[in-house]
Amino acid sequence: MAELKDFEGFAVTDVSDCTNVSKIKFTPKPFEDYDVDVKIKACGICGSDCHTISGQWGHVDLPVIVGHEIIGEVIRAGPKVSTLKVGDRVGVGAQVWACLKCENCKAGEETYCPHLVDTYNAKYADGSKAYGGYASHIRCHEYFTFKIPEKLKTESAAPMMCAGITTYAPLKKNFTGPGMKIGIIGVGGLGHFAIMWAKALGGEVYVFSRGDKKKADALKLGASHYVDSTVKDFHEPLTNKLDMILCCANSSQNFDLESYLRTLRINGKFVSVGLPEHPFTIKAQAFTSNACFFGSSHLGNREEMIEMLNLAAEKGIEPWNETIPISKEGVKKGLEKSFKNDVRYRVTLTDYEKSFN
Repeated sequence: MAELKDFEGFAVTDVSDCTNVSKIKFTPKPFEDYDVDVKIKACGICGSDCHTISGQWGHVDLPVIVGHEIIGEVIRAGPKVSTLKVGDRVGVGAQVWACLKCENCKAGEETYCPHLVDTYNAKYADGSKAYGGYASHIRCHEYFTFKIPEKLKTESAAPMMCAGITTYAPLKKNFTGPGMKIGIIGVGGLGHFAIMWAKALGGEVYVFSRGDKKKADALKLGASHYVDSTVKDFHEPLTNKLDMILCCANSSQNFDLESYLRTLRINGKFVSVGLPEHPFTIKAQAFTSNACFFGSSHLGNREEMIEMLNLAAEKGIEPWNETIPISKEGVKKGLEKSFKNDVRYRVTLTDYEKSFN
């Protein structure tokens, strides 16, 4: 297929009015040997989109087209592409490029490449701008473009490309075997995925949330235990019982980190994948009673992404997901719902062919 010179997308042009988008034409990066062009069919709305377009995470390179939970069809493949072909249904997540030559990349940790390029609000080495999935097409290196198993629905696979892999990768990296006691903090866009993955891997899942509002959902998703973290001394019955905690909370307000750490076994791990805007507060002494560790995780590598997609297909795992047809009004509606946390638990933009020729 002949190269498309320009793509179209819904762009934020004003940070102070970031839910109102404008349809623009843009020029993608130059097409290279390992690149594919993907005609987009669906794209999830991620919390990262909201943090970016509002300026909460720093500089916004306007106009910006966000979206990094992308599903579409390959319509053009470079001469050196070997893992995909025209017509394949594929997904693209929050990273579109890495050098694949540095020590991190060679170790299979390309998400920590010092030269990585994010899917949007970023630039390639040649100065070309990266645009995300609220668009007609995306151009991407084949290494960061993943074939979607037939059993997965397009709208279900989309949120897996960021929220899914963000929670699956740290669970898989730290999983020690069936029966592992795993704590999940927060039942939301990230947390609901984390519960399903932890259950599918064979873990015994303990869910922490504020109040009982989400208890029924947590149990339905696969939790074995539910803990109301607003109850005084909620942690005491679980002292030194959990092997790992995956924190999916996006707020550090009134967050009792020290109590959570006390639930960990000796050398247990607290891994935070939620990204609160304000820092956690903790004294160094809190780590000494059980020699626990505090850390984080960034996305997941190619092997983990493929494993996750296959696991979802095998186990029939689907996100709790609302779909909205993409349009100026649809993007506004989806973003406003996400800003208000009026989502249970993901939103995916669909019906792309009606907005893009």
